[in-house]
Amino acid sequence: MLYSQVPAHEKRRAFRERLDSGELLRLPGAFNPLSARLIERKGFDGVYISGAVLSADLGLPDIGLTTLTEVAARAAQIARMTDLPAIVDADTGFGEPMNVARTIQTLEDAGLAGCHIEDQVNPKRCGHLDGKEVVDEPTALQRIRAAVDGRRDANFLIMARTDIRAVAGLDAAIDRIRKLVEAGADAIFPEAMGDLDEFRAVTDAVDVPVLANMTEFGKSELFTTEQLRDAGIRMVIWPVSLLRMAMGAAERALDTLNDAGHLTARLDEMQHRADLYDLIDYSGYSRFDEGVFDFEIDR
Repeated sequence: MLYSQVPAHEKRRAFRERLDSGELLRLPGAFNPLSARLIERKGFDGVYISGAVLSADLGLPDIGLTTLTEVAARAAQIARMTDLPAIVDADTGFGEPMNVARTIQTLEDAGLAGCHIEDQVNPKRCGHLDGKEVVDEPTALQRIRAAVDGRRDANFLIMARTDIRAVAGLDAAIDRIRKLVEAGADAIFPEAMGDLDEFRAVTDAVDVPVLANMTEFGKSELFTTEQLRDAGIRMVIWPVSLLRMAMGAAERALDTLNDAGHLTARLDEMQHRADLYDLIDYSGYSRFDEGVFDFEIDR
């Protein structure tokens, strides 16, 4: 009932232990708190919270328009609804190095297990679009050092994302990745890799966990978890997939309403009311109400 009973520091500790085990952890992207609970129920290892999804949820493009307050508030709503660790996209850190340090502490307070900070210039662009620009090396490293300095819980995962592969090539990406790890990054998110060999080159270059982004309609092929595991990947995200599925279904439903005037033909595509009530633990709330309010006053 209500929210997760697992404290944030325990989620972080358990997540670090799982990462240290060497297994591949699967983190689908949640587009709201209820979808995070469904991700947990289906047996996944964690929840990813995409900046693109948070922007889209507000009807905005993913070009750095969301604020730290908006991201932290929505991420907190999602993270508290599941016992799983939640990792959030912190874009470029929401400002200069001091702002980056504040971002880390704000996300710790919001109950997140970790975040990633990227090396794009502001305003950033979606990592799988053309025309990206990255900051110079000192600025990229400064962001990660500031994040590490700002962290209070040593188990809060600070992941460095680099977009330099699409700008300057794989060799430049490998060089920057190594320096990001030296700056203190706990994990690496190499964006827009071209193929499995490029992922292998990254995992061979560093001793920290590497994340693969399997977003649809992007620069990378949609590899299977088995392929990624064989390439040494330790985390995989599907950041926007559930939102895309939900919005596609919503669009088809609205078209059907326009055409037929009812949704009878689409009932089998819907989550049944009973399944929704089970997912939100409706019966648990009812039991709580009964225990609190089901009494009589002696006269």
